[in-house]
Amino acid sequence: MSARASVPDGFWLWPQDQTWAEPLPNGQVRVGITALGIRASGEIYMCRPKPVGSEVEQGRSIGVVELAKSIVSVKSPLSGVVTRVNEALEAQPELVHRSPYGQGWLVELAPSRLEAEKAGLVIGEVAVGEAMARWAWLNKLDAIS
Repeated sequence: MSARASVPDGFWLWPQDQTWAEPLPNGQVRVGITALGIRASGEIYMCRPKPVGSEVEQGRSIGVVELAKSIVSVKSPLSGVVTRVNEALEAQPELVHRSPYGQGWLVELAPSRLEAEKAGLVIGEVAVGEAMARWAWLNKLDAIS
Protein backbone atom coordinates (compact mmCIF):
# COMPACT_ATOMS: atom_id res chain seq x y z
CA MET A 1 0.00 0.00 0.00
CA SER A 2 1.13 3.53 -0.67
CA ALA A 3 0.26 6.88 0.89
CA ARG A 4 -2.51 7.02 -1.72
CA ALA A 5 -4.20 4.00 -0.19
CA SER A 6 -4.15 5.56 3.25
CA VAL A 7 -7.29 7.64 2.63
CA PRO A 8 -10.47 5.77 1.64
CA ASP A 9 -12.07 6.51 -1.71
CA GLY A 10 -14.79 9.14 -1.48
CA PHE A 11 -13.07 11.11 1.28
CA TRP A 12 -12.02 14.71 0.66
CA LEU A 13 -8.58 15.82 1.81
CA TRP A 14 -7.37 19.10 3.36
CA PRO A 15 -3.70 18.22 2.77
CA GLN A 16 -1.94 21.14 4.43
CA ASP A 17 -3.35 20.13 7.83
CA GLN A 18 -3.87 16.41 7.14
CA THR A 19 -7.58 16.38 7.91
CA TRP A 20 -10.36 14.79 5.89
CA ALA A 21 -14.07 15.23 5.26
CA GLU A 22 -16.39 12.40 4.40
CA PRO A 23 -19.65 13.46 2.76
CA LEU A 24 -22.64 11.81 4.46
CA PRO A 25 -25.99 10.97 2.85
CA ASN A 26 -27.78 13.60 4.97
CA GLY A 27 -25.70 16.47 3.48
CA GLN A 28 -23.41 16.75 6.47
CA VAL A 29 -19.73 15.83 6.56
CA ARG A 30 -17.76 13.77 9.04
CA VAL A 31 -14.28 15.12 9.86
CA GLY A 32 -11.13 13.44 11.12
CA ILE A 33 -7.34 13.34 10.99
CA THR A 34 -5.51 11.34 8.33
CA ALA A 35 -3.38 8.36 9.31
CA LEU A 36 -0.38 10.19 7.86
CA GLY A 37 -1.14 13.25 10.01
CA ILE A 38 -1.40 11.05 13.09
CA ARG A 39 1.87 9.35 12.22
CA ALA A 40 3.60 12.72 11.89
CA SER A 41 2.18 13.96 15.20
CA GLY A 42 2.76 10.94 17.39
CA GLU A 43 0.48 9.31 19.90
CA ILE A 44 -2.64 11.23 20.88
CA TYR A 45 -3.47 11.09 24.59
CA MET A 46 -6.52 13.33 24.62
CA CYS A 47 -8.91 14.60 21.99
CA ARG A 48 -11.25 17.52 22.65
CA PRO A 49 -13.43 18.51 19.67
CA LYS A 50 -15.44 21.74 19.71
CA PRO A 51 -18.91 21.19 21.18
CA VAL A 52 -22.15 20.79 19.23
CA GLY A 53 -23.39 24.17 18.01
CA SER A 54 -19.90 25.62 17.54
CA GLU A 55 -19.26 27.45 14.28
CA VAL A 56 -15.96 26.61 12.61
CA GLU A 57 -14.17 27.99 9.58
CA GLN A 58 -12.12 26.16 7.00
CA GLY A 59 -8.49 26.05 8.11
CA ARG A 60 -9.36 27.06 11.69
CA SER A 61 -9.56 24.93 14.82
CA ILE A 62 -12.19 22.23 15.08
CA GLY A 63 -10.69 20.96 18.32
CA VAL A 64 -7.43 20.11 20.04
CA VAL A 65 -5.43 16.98 20.61
CA GLU A 66 -2.86 16.41 23.33
CA LEU A 67 0.33 14.73 22.23
CA ALA A 68 3.22 13.50 24.37
CA LYS A 69 4.82 16.95 24.61
CA SER A 70 2.31 19.42 23.16
CA ILE A 71 -1.29 20.37 22.55
CA VAL A 72 -2.13 20.86 18.88
CA SER A 73 -5.10 22.50 17.20
CA VAL A 74 -6.82 20.33 14.58
CA LYS A 75 -7.80 22.40 11.53
CA SER A 76 -11.17 21.92 9.85
CA PRO A 77 -11.30 21.06 6.15
CA LEU A 78 -14.63 22.92 5.82
CA SER A 79 -16.63 25.70 7.44
CA GLY A 80 -19.87 24.86 9.20
CA VAL A 81 -21.64 24.16 12.45
CA VAL A 82 -20.71 21.16 14.61
CA THR A 83 -23.79 18.93 14.79
CA ARG A 84 -22.26 15.89 16.48
CA VAL A 85 -19.05 14.98 18.30
CA ASN A 86 -17.52 11.56 18.64
CA GLU A 87 -18.15 11.03 22.34
CA ALA A 88 -16.27 7.72 22.29
CA LEU A 89 -13.00 9.68 22.04
CA GLU A 90 -13.41 11.03 25.56
CA ALA A 91 -12.85 7.58 27.06
CA GLN A 92 -10.87 6.10 24.16
CA PRO A 93 -8.70 8.72 22.39
CA GLU A 94 -6.67 5.85 20.95
CA LEU A 95 -9.52 5.30 18.44
CA VAL A 96 -7.97 8.15 16.44
CA HIS A 97 -4.89 5.92 15.96
CA ARG A 98 -6.60 2.56 15.63
CA SER A 99 -9.33 3.65 13.23
CA PRO A 100 -8.64 7.16 11.81
CA TYR A 101 -11.22 6.74 9.00
CA GLY A 102 -13.74 4.76 11.03
CA GLN A 103 -14.35 4.96 14.77
CA GLY A 104 -11.68 7.68 15.21
CA TRP A 105 -13.59 10.52 13.52
CA LEU A 106 -13.81 13.82 15.44
CA VAL A 107 -17.00 15.70 14.54
CA GLU A 108 -19.84 15.97 12.07
CA LEU A 109 -20.52 19.35 10.47
CA ALA A 110 -23.40 20.98 8.66
CA PRO A 111 -21.28 22.73 6.01
CA SER A 112 -22.02 26.41 5.46
CA ARG A 113 -19.90 27.14 2.35
CA LEU A 114 -19.55 23.71 0.79
CA GLU A 115 -19.60 24.63 -2.89
CA ALA A 116 -17.08 27.48 -2.51
CA GLU A 117 -14.73 25.56 -0.20
CA LYS A 118 -14.90 22.19 -1.92
CA ALA A 119 -12.63 23.61 -4.63
CA GLY A 120 -9.85 23.92 -2.03
CA LEU A 121 -10.03 20.24 -1.09
CA VAL A 122 -8.26 17.39 -2.85
CA ILE A 123 -10.84 14.97 -4.22
CA GLY A 124 -10.37 11.75 -6.16
CA GLU A 125 -8.16 8.74 -5.66
CA VAL A 126 -5.26 9.86 -7.87
CA ALA A 127 -5.21 13.46 -6.63
CA VAL A 128 -5.44 12.39 -2.98
CA GLY A 129 -2.62 9.87 -3.48
CA GLU A 130 -0.40 12.51 -5.05
CA ALA A 131 -1.18 15.05 -2.31
CA MET A 132 -0.47 12.51 0.45
CA ALA A 133 2.80 11.38 -1.17
CA ARG A 134 3.92 15.00 -1.61
CA TRP A 135 3.05 15.87 2.02
CA ALA A 136 4.92 12.79 3.25
CA TRP A 137 7.94 13.72 1.12
CA LEU A 138 7.90 17.37 2.29
CA ASN A 139 7.70 16.22 5.90
CA LYS A 140 10.37 13.53 5.44
CA LEU A 141 8.00 10.66 6.21
CA ASP A 142 7.86 7.36 4.40
CA ALA A 143 4.57 6.50 2.76
CA ILE A 144 2.37 4.64 5.19
CA SER A 145 0.99 1.22 4.57
